[in-house]
Amino acid sequence: MRLPRSGAGWTIAVFGLLALLLGALGLIWPETQLRLLGFEVPAERAPGDYTGTFLTASSMASFNMGVYYLLAVATEWRPFYRFTVWFRLVTFTVFTIAVLSDVAPGRFFGVAAWEGLGALATAAGLWWDARRVTADPSGPTGPDASVPTPAPDAAR
Repeated sequence: MRLPRSGAGWTIAVFGLLALLLGALGLIWPETQLRLLGFEVPAERAPGDYTGTFLTASSMASFNMGVYYLLAVATEWRPFYRFTVWFRLVTFTVFTIAVLSDVAPGRFFGVAAWEGLGALATAAGLWWDARRVTADPSGPTGPDASVPTPAPDAAR
């Protein structure tokens, strides 16, 4: 795995790594994951309570999503970066509504905030990368010439 080559790439890498690690946490220690999210962990579950099943599915999805994000970073797949901005804002909205309508506990707003701030950070990274390419389309020169520049579509 190579390091991100752009500001936006770093934001995607951080989110991807955390999604992967939190997904693994939910698969290995589901009770810890539930506590982190502010959910109760009863000593015994009632019949028909599929919390464990749902947590396993969500954790596996998070783990997989982390892998997808890290793959996007490894290939500097900038259209994916732009795509995530919009859908992370949608996720922020849905999770915020879940908290405000008492579907989720108040601590769950932390997940919404993470999504919203992550979307804004990636948008800022894309903007910054585009300005760098526009300001110096020839790429870096001098002692830092070995540093890769963002992909050509960064200006789009």
